[in-house]
Amino acid sequence: MEFFNFLDFSVTPFHTVEFLRSELDKSGFAPVNFEDSQSLVPGKAYYAVRGGALVAFWMPRNVVSTSKFRLALAHTDFPALKVTPNPDKSCAGVSTLHTEVYGSPLFTSWLDRDLGYAGLLAFEKSGKLETKLVRGEKLFRIPQLAVHLNRGVNQDGLKVNPQTDLDALWVGGEKSAKFVDSLQSLLAPDEKLLDFDVQLFDAQGANKGGMNDEWIYSGRLDNLSSCHAIAEALLKTEASENDFVVAAFFNNEEVGSTTREGAAGNFLQSLLRWMWNGAKLPQELLDVSLSESLALSIDMAHAMHPDFPQKHESNHAPILGEGIVLKSNAQKRYASDVLASARLKMLCESASVKLQTFIGRNDIPCGSTVGPTISARLGIPTVDIGEPMLSMHSIREMMAVSDHESMIRLVNGFFCA
Repeated sequence: MEFFNFLDFSVTPFHTVEFLRSELDKSGFAPVNFEDSQSLVPGKAYYAVRGGALVAFWMPRNVVSTSKFRLALAHTDFPALKVTPNPDKSCAGVSTLHTEVYGSPLFTSWLDRDLGYAGLLAFEKSGKLETKLVRGEKLFRIPQLAVHLNRGVNQDGLKVNPQTDLDALWVGGEKSAKFVDSLQSLLAPDEKLLDFDVQLFDAQGANKGGMNDEWIYSGRLDNLSSCHAIAEALLKTEASENDFVVAAFFNNEEVGSTTREGAAGNFLQSLLRWMWNGAKLPQELLDVSLSESLALSIDMAHAMHPDFPQKHESNHAPILGEGIVLKSNAQKRYASDVLASARLKMLCESASVKLQTFIGRNDIPCGSTVGPTISARLGIPTVDIGEPMLSMHSIREMMAVSDHESMIRLVNGFFCA
């Protein structure tokens, strides 16, 4: 599963899931039949999709009462600018699109960039509701105000008002242009557009950088890197003798996860119960099994910025290229606890993977992941880990090639242990 192809294709969570689904299909994974859990075959691989979320798994070759779960978690979404339901505006002879902020993007990074647009269209055809994944061919732009008209910008810093300063220019000289008409043109004549979920994205492809090609520059590294590492490891994995091997890719982490496609929804929990029933195991043993299992919550981590070392806790500041990161937080913004962390260190040693530790400064609150949510809902011991990166939540981010290779090796070792 080529990393750059994945990054360049996965411009929305729906595209991420489509790429993963295609790779799973080619590798022999079968879509689940929710109407018949008894159809699950020992030693076979399956997947289920819910919108921008996907869960894939291997059934054990031999199910026993002590079967456990090896669970790896990531999220398919990333900070973005979404096109609003009624986006059309016009000023100075230009038609613009009003956007709505999704998650917490670094606003300034969206200015003066070539922006594509993509998403999911819902339409009616012959009285039936259908959907289509789309990606426009044209490029839009949010131009920055010239320095001559904002003389203090280099001294005072650029301040972006997300309501007024993030409208994208998309048509010149056509005051009556309607974005919904351009979306309708992507459908067949007998298909009537009903609604859309479309967002802007950085149109520049992923590249390697640095004098030794040691870095990766791309949009959406947070958290597509984790999705790729898990998927790549899963595709190299075979069924475990006794354990369920599960990869879960959630949507909406960047906005809190409380959706039907998010980690706080019932997608994974109901699917694990369905798998357990399909294995003909006593329902009362499921919670016991989960409490003795392990989940790797994989999301990106903050590498030390060489221009801003004071922003890090000096003894817990990860370095690009020096291995994956164990993330810990006393306020439990990360799920890592002492036993889960100890188990991770054993896995790293077994896989010959270097490990760094991150905690944030006491005066700079950290973000969170799907880890605490899943750990609390399932009662499963969970450790939060990630690859160190710079420019997190920028439209274009940066990470190290060697760290990604380490993450794939670690997850593969976890699945195959």
